[in-house]
Amino acid sequence: MFTGLIEDTGRVVSFRIAGEAGILEIETALPTDDIAIGDSIAVNGACLTVTFKKRQTLVFDVSPESISRTLTGGLVSGCRINLERALRIGDRIGGHIVTGHIDCTAKLSRHENRSGNYQLYFTLPEANARYIVEKGSVTIDGISLTVNSVSNTGFSVNIIPHTYTSTTLSGLHIGDQVNIETDIIGKYVERLTAPWKPAGTLTIKTLAENGFI
Repeated sequence: MFTGLIEDTGRVVSFRIAGEAGILEIETALPTDDIAIGDSIAVNGACLTVTFKKRQTLVFDVSPESISRTLTGGLVSGCRINLERALRIGDRIGGHIVTGHIDCTAKLSRHENRSGNYQLYFTLPEANARYIVEKGSVTIDGISLTVNSVSNTGFSVNIIPHTYTSTTLSGLHIGDQVNIETDIIGKYVERLTAPWKPAGTLTIKTLAENGFI
């Protein structure tokens, strides 16, 4: 579990394909002495397991599932990457609940500079857009952000200067793709209320009687 607050922007040393899987090596300023083999790290928002480490370098096995659902397969040597260690019990949650399980990718469609702040517009599949709500939370390449506006096929976010320069967002160009994790709460609500939808019995009373409100 993560919060979406980026701790470091590491550098990809190498990404080697081994059949359908891969091996990712990242150089980082994170304190690797405090990171154990088997620990989870959010790598551009995707939860990966540390399988080897040496000095300031971490190595991850990347499964075929992760390669097919995220942008890890497109990583090249030298590129910057957002990193966050897993949440510890007792830590402040400055962002929101992030699982590290990527739902889809989105494409940067527009970029505006507004008095030093940056307005970024993204397009994504309509099936995933329904989980994004105005003033709700969304995770972009592992970064917890507040949604400014939303449509059937996209959304926008406002990026303050600190977030822009401290993450990989400053390197995005029109047409670039990013990893997206939508808010897990919306997905759970949809799943849990599904049995009542076909019968048309999903009412405030039904929700109250079944403990949803």
